[in-house]
Amino acid sequence: MNLAGRRIEIHGVVQGVGFRPWVYRLARQNGISGRVSNGSEGVTIEAYGGEEELDSFLQGLQANPPPAARIRELRWEPIVSEPAPAEFEIVESRAGGERRVSIPADLATCNDCLEEMFDPGDRRFRYAFTNCTNCGPRFTIARDVPYDRPATTMAPFRMCAACQSEYDSPLDRRFHAQPNACPECGPRLRALTGAGEELFGTDPMSHAVRILRRGGIVAVKGIGGFHLACDATSEKAVARLRFRKMREEKPFAVMVRDLEAAEAIAVLGDAERRLLSSVERPIVLAPRRDDSGLAEGIAPRNPLVGVFLPYSPIHHLLLRDGGIPLVMTSGNRSDEPIAYRNSDALERLHGIADLFLTHDREIESPSDDSVARVIAGRPVILRRSRGWVPRGIPAPRRFEHPVLACGGHLKNTFCIGVGDTLYLGPHIGDLEGVETVRSFEEAIRRAEQFLQVCPEIVAHDLHPEYASTLYALERPEAVRIGVQHHHAHVASAMAEHRLEGPVLGVAYDGTGFGTDGTSWGGELLLCESDGFERLATFRPIPLAGGDAAMREVWRIAMALLDDAFNGHPPLDVFPVFAALPRKRVDLVREITRRRIQSPLARGIGRYFDALGSLFLSRPVSRYEGQVALEWNMAVDPGESGAYQFAISAEEGLPTVDLRPLVRDATADFRAGDSPGRIAARFHRTLAHATNSLVRTAAERLGPLPVVLTGGCFQNALLAELVVADLGRDFSVYLHGDVPPGDGGLALGQALVAAAVARRSEGDA
Repeated sequence: MNLAGRRIEIHGVVQGVGFRPWVYRLARQNGISGRVSNGSEGVTIEAYGGEEELDSFLQGLQANPPPAARIRELRWEPIVSEPAPAEFEIVESRAGGERRVSIPADLATCNDCLEEMFDPGDRRFRYAFTNCTNCGPRFTIARDVPYDRPATTMAPFRMCAACQSEYDSPLDRRFHAQPNACPECGPRLRALTGAGEELFGTDPMSHAVRILRRGGIVAVKGIGGFHLACDATSEKAVARLRFRKMREEKPFAVMVRDLEAAEAIAVLGDAERRLLSSVERPIVLAPRRDDSGLAEGIAPRNPLVGVFLPYSPIHHLLLRDGGIPLVMTSGNRSDEPIAYRNSDALERLHGIADLFLTHDREIESPSDDSVARVIAGRPVILRRSRGWVPRGIPAPRRFEHPVLACGGHLKNTFCIGVGDTLYLGPHIGDLEGVETVRSFEEAIRRAEQFLQVCPEIVAHDLHPEYASTLYALERPEAVRIGVQHHHAHVASAMAEHRLEGPVLGVAYDGTGFGTDGTSWGGELLLCESDGFERLATFRPIPLAGGDAAMREVWRIAMALLDDAFNGHPPLDVFPVFAALPRKRVDLVREITRRRIQSPLARGIGRYFDALGSLFLSRPVSRYEGQVALEWNMAVDPGESGAYQFAISAEEGLPTVDLRPLVRDATADFRAGDSPGRIAARFHRTLAHATNSLVRTAAERLGPLPVVLTGGCFQNALLAELVVADLGRDFSVYLHGDVPPGDGGLALGQALVAAAVARRSEGDA
């Protein structure tokens, strides 16, 4: 029988999410025959039926796909008349064609699986690896595409008859769930002592719970790597973890049993609740309740708490059995990559963990937890990793040559641009040590393997000493293109919002290598994909001792005072200097004045460091951005004033001069004004200065779109104040799915490098 036929191509996240069985059921409902298959590019459907039935089928495909699916593109063409099959069937995956990573990100355990896990009559009762097509590990267990069981780390586990029956049935929710397993045939938990000896005789989970309740530390192997867990309500347990992990004051994330438990420790709005409950399950930053019961050592001097919900069966069992909130921090020592292999964890976490709760399902691609915060009423991803990777981001324009962008030095991620998609890699971290750099290189190799791509263009930051830059320069087979740091930041926001340019880019962060030999970070740029013009900046601050000033922030504070008071800084006003040896202060002042090892920095983040140091009496930052964050958190919400600032011309470039602010704030402090009120005025002054710069530029260039980017726009108050000032007259864009900080840098590098290459080829 000859019927009308349509070949339907669907691209996006459409593998490993129950897409084919859903298509199968939809086809049967509409009386469609044909077939559906996975390929390296996505899903292909060959559908046969009457025109009315085919139209209904197409509408259904777009109306209500499976929860974890993301349809990015659906197109169809008629099939030349041929005999139609009698039924609709699901066929084996196909290889070939342009490779696309259509593997979904790892998905939080669904409610159906949770019900089975805690049903004593179910065969998966308390099984720590329960999953279905709607949940479970995906990217972290995948070894290749198409995403089928033989190409995952589940390949060694042969399904029992019951699991195989589920896997083979198109009407079962475990149809082609690649990690499908049960206690009879799947992975198993093990409890090991800190010395690596296995504990027998009882459920491994009970060993872990016993250690946690006694104030011990447990290394827990999850989906993307190991966590280090301890009782989040115990000051002693948290202090012990900090000492062993060598993590001075950087906040720990806290995992709680459910949304009700999250409400008990954090102030949540509707947007935060949706983020916490999403299939991505990020760590969500929210104000900590005064009566949270959490140990103060969780986040010293920080009113925010990073809270998240269980996303794997192991976590659910731990939280239910333990009955206490748990610190769940990355399984590593400070400045190292996350441990994800059993042998590696036993070696690297020896001496930190009192017990290892591990299992025999291998992790192929490590993936740290993602972090998000609600800013200006919408979710913003601050660290994009588990739950989002390897979800592609549509490119504004097709890549004519595959591009690898190597990212920055801090909070590193890389990006591969191929075809019409940008793929941001998982969070790697700061490229400070050999192990982290090796992790960065291995992650790039895995991504190139998934995509079967050999980049023809390699993009990198202009800083010559970044480990990511050095890596890029060692790839001689590709054209290498350097991209200015803040141009890349703006371009990442352009890519996310599909803005072709030109745009006005407000790029505020701590540091970025500038084209004039100074460190930028307080910039207004006129940007297109292939180039930029610097329109305005901020007055620079000398950093006495270079990188030493990033930690000893009193050095930046002193330099700011010295400049504001023309070499006669009122150091006696500020307690922060009283605790420092006078000879040391005088020596650093002399170094600064003579510009010995004192590079100039224009970053807004350095102003946050300096003022936080002065008015909060913080001489040292224990982790990157600590004092800047504390200065932001100190803001008195009842204060609505602002300080004066000036705009001068420095080498023909409009330059914001905050010396009037420093002098007025010092006078207020001397008169007894609170740091909170001064911090509020500082934030409003920055917003007013930004408003002035943008409006002046718009008078000459017209009302262009404005993008706010860079690490300083992780500061919710600053972002909201700037949006409030500009939003009435301009289209203002904040980040959302792409981090505003250096975690999104590589995306912009890829976009810029491709545009520069196109321009060069056009000029040739």
